[in-house]
Amino acid sequence: MRIIDIISKKVENIKLSKQEIDFFINGYVSGEIHDYQASALLMAIRINGLSDEETAYLTNAMMHSGDVIDWSFLGKTIVDKHSTGGVGDKVSIALCPILASLGLTVAKMSGRGLGHTGGTLDKLESIEGYNFLLSDEQFKNIVEKHNIAIVGQNTKLVPADKKIYALRDVTATVQSIPLIASSIMSKKLATGSNCILLDVKCGNGAFMKDIEQAKKLGQLMIEIGKQLGRKIAVEITNMEQPLGKTIGNKIEVLEALETLKGNGPKDFTEIVYSSGSTLLLLAGKAKTEEEARELIKQSIQNGEALAKFKEWIIAQGGKVELLDDPNWFKPEYSHQVIAQSEGYLKIKSAIDFGLVAMKLGAGRAKKEDGIDYEAGIYLNKASNDYVNKGDVLFTLYSSKPINKELENELINAIEFSAEKHEIKEVFAKLF
Repeated sequence: MRIIDIISKKVENIKLSKQEIDFFINGYVSGEIHDYQASALLMAIRINGLSDEETAYLTNAMMHSGDVIDWSFLGKTIVDKHSTGGVGDKVSIALCPILASLGLTVAKMSGRGLGHTGGTLDKLESIEGYNFLLSDEQFKNIVEKHNIAIVGQNTKLVPADKKIYALRDVTATVQSIPLIASSIMSKKLATGSNCILLDVKCGNGAFMKDIEQAKKLGQLMIEIGKQLGRKIAVEITNMEQPLGKTIGNKIEVLEALETLKGNGPKDFTEIVYSSGSTLLLLAGKAKTEEEARELIKQSIQNGEALAKFKEWIIAQGGKVELLDDPNWFKPEYSHQVIAQSEGYLKIKSAIDFGLVAMKLGAGRAKKEDGIDYEAGIYLNKASNDYVNKGDVLFTLYSSKPINKELENELINAIEFSAEKHEIKEVFAKLF
């Protein structure tokens, strides 16, 4: 078998066999297949695509290119949730302890953010002492004892994805639905989860801009799950405006905490309930969505979700008591954006809010950039709130002096109208 023959087949849009895809992945990880050869195959895949069967073969080969975590010793259903990312997306921090408090086992690996805001790990790391660099043994022990852990991505998992993604990033092959699906699914499956919810964000603040493309990606990941014996559900959720009222790191942790107390913003709370009910149904803990939502409501109202959050953070070394200190989030600099017009607010561009947050220090423009945990934006007014002239629209925070020009970037991303506009939190659910 030769890589040149495999490239040639895909250039001619001929289906590849499992053996050919395994040969490519194994050879590329070992270094026997060179970057220029892998680039040629990836471009052929971007142009001609892959069948569902080929995509499942690719996912399986990538998943087994490194370690695969085995949770069979627990004898439990392991659930996980993955988001394609967006502005103000702190769902995992609120959702995971709710699920764990309801008897599901959450063993999640998350990454850092590269772009407009920090990733889940950056947000959790803003809690002093939180340790995401656990050994496999520590990870398994915490999950076994507490039903929940969120750790950093294991470098031994899916090395093929790390190599291929780096290559896709510089060869214009990122925009390929089969390559996106196999990248996401190989990592999720390698962590050993049985039931996985994939939150595909859709809108100008997300990677997927078009709902039909988002559905296509979601359906493909469900088919991969079926072929590899896992239960997968997909939610297509709105990222036309920021999620919740906070964008940043510490500020998002506090909003997740308030949501666990029952005081979260309406849109963010709805996503938590929607995602939670989907996973409870998928794992067989509830028979209907109404029953699942009632379980989530009870967990929040009786304090079990909040108690599980604190138990989890303490188990991973975090100083959870600091979150109750009003000085824990106390940025040195702040700047208020004041309304010069009136009417119902509409945020036209979530990504512009994300980019301003990054410029304040909440995200990374380059991989090696540091994160300012104090930096971020609070939305004093959100979409469909009525605004009077002189009201505070948004508050910007940072540990360094704030460039007042950032205010104009936010003003250009909003408009006012005489009537409210329709906002849907969840566009579609796929099973």
